[in-house]
Amino acid sequence: MARLDGQELHGQGWRAKRASSTERHSLAMSLCLIASVLWALSLLSCAYVTRRTDGVRLTSSSPSVQWVPPAPEKQKRPEAKPSVPVEKIREKFAALTLADAVDTALKNNPATRIAWADARAAADNYYSTLGSWLPDVTLNGAINRASSVSPLSRELSTGIPPSPPYTSYSAAANLSYLLFDFGGRFALVEESRQALLAADWTHNAVIQNTVLDAQFAFFGYAGAKAMLEASMTSLSEAEANLAAAEERHRVGLATSADVLQAKTAYSEVKLAVLDAEGQVRTTRGALAASMGYPANLPYEINVVPPQIPGSEFSASVDQLINQALASQPDLQTYRALALQSAASVRQAWSAMLPSLSVTGSAGRSWVRDKPGYIKTYGGSLLLELPLFTGFSQQFNLLRAKAEADAARERARSLEQTVILQVFSSHSAFLTASERLNTTDDLMESATQSEKVALGRYKEGVGSILDLLSAQQALAQARAEQVNARLGWFTALAQLAHDVGILGVHGDNPLTPGTSKLR
Repeated sequence: MARLDGQELHGQGWRAKRASSTERHSLAMSLCLIASVLWALSLLSCAYVTRRTDGVRLTSSSPSVQWVPPAPEKQKRPEAKPSVPVEKIREKFAALTLADAVDTALKNNPATRIAWADARAAADNYYSTLGSWLPDVTLNGAINRASSVSPLSRELSTGIPPSPPYTSYSAAANLSYLLFDFGGRFALVEESRQALLAADWTHNAVIQNTVLDAQFAFFGYAGAKAMLEASMTSLSEAEANLAAAEERHRVGLATSADVLQAKTAYSEVKLAVLDAEGQVRTTRGALAASMGYPANLPYEINVVPPQIPGSEFSASVDQLINQALASQPDLQTYRALALQSAASVRQAWSAMLPSLSVTGSAGRSWVRDKPGYIKTYGGSLLLELPLFTGFSQQFNLLRAKAEADAARERARSLEQTVILQVFSSHSAFLTASERLNTTDDLMESATQSEKVALGRYKEGVGSILDLLSAQQALAQARAEQVNARLGWFTALAQLAHDVGILGVHGDNPLTPGTSKLR
């Protein structure tokens, strides 16, 4: 009977094991089926994913076929408006000053906003690295729901009941602080500080470039308008000559050749007027664009160029070079980047040396429906010594040193470039000043010559060729005078830009009579 009972018990255990094996097999089959279905769905999804957007293909069908964009009404256009609406300063266009143009350009130009945002981001990063001098404190909390159930006891029917589920709560505070790392923390903060200075100097450089572009556009438009006025004056003179030649030919005092020559000169001047009108339209669009508005601005712009001062330029080239070496934004940017790279070398070196830090924690744990709690606390003094990191730290140090050498040489190279730029700009400005005085003399002599030739022609003792030659020289003198005035202003602006002191309100510290170098 016992044997039969044993056989019965053995049969029951075998059936239980078989049932358990069957359950595991069914579970495995179910998991395989689910995985197969998911894999099939992923393949179908790859085939089903649309390759179109707004009704057009995402890409062209082949390398030789152009991509066809969606219809304009389906495309989303980002809203990008000037910071200063054109209606707000429309009344200033009637008499636009250089200060107005520069101020509007600085407010509307996206480049200044981008550089300012980059500088603010660098400032935030600097403050972030300053946090390395403070300890790190964290609070942790957890709620756990757990129960202990043994599948083995369930299969063998041992009668051991599973433990009831329970809920536990815990809270802890952790503190860690780096005590010493051979200057790595100093280097990290210094690196971020130099990056901030580089971003600030870059912002200044962008402002200088924006002001220079606005001044070039302003004086370019003013010069084009002056050239058009000079051409219109020459056209009036050519028209008067043509009328005089026709009248002299009518009374028999001139030949038909004189009339034809006068007509030719008139047509040439008229072509010059057409070219000047086209240049006015082009420079007007450039001026609007420099102020952050569309080139097809629907308002007429009349500029008021400043007067050229009568005093002499007093700053020497050595003074200007010294000023540039102390304040030129691009040069200061590269110097800050070189110091940033030097800090990176110190940081890479400290990563190869030991570091000492302290940590501590304290916490409590509770079990629901159980009295009391468990209190835990501890602290550690940690010494970390990097023995071997696959030579990565050593190569990081070599890379940092090479980058520091390159940054230092770039700063030195730019320093030489700045000296050359200031020297060349100073020479160009001196030439522009001399050219301005020469063109004034040229204009005076050409005007007198044209008056004499015109008087001789009217009296019948001079030829039409002499008159046309004198008027052509006068027209050329007018053009040279306009270009000389334009060249003087632009050369002065370029010199102040290269020195790094171009005023942000349309002023120029290098203007003769007001030159003030730090």
